[in-house]
Amino acid sequence: MKRLHLSATDKKIFGVCGGIGETYDIDPTLVRLAVVFLCVVTAIVPVAITYLVAALIMPKHT
Repeated sequence: MKRLHLSATDKKIFGVCGGIGETYDIDPTLVRLAVVFLCVVTAIVPVAITYLVAALIMPKHT
């Protein structure tokens, strides 16, 4: 079973989008574009808070 983790190799800020992409076998760039789109639609704050919480909670990939 795959577990959600922060990416050690494909990260721009904390590795959240890279880890999601690795876990679900999708391009991390598409995940990043979805995050940017959600930031624009929701006025940034809810997605930014969710991203920071995910960065703190998700374990690092070993």
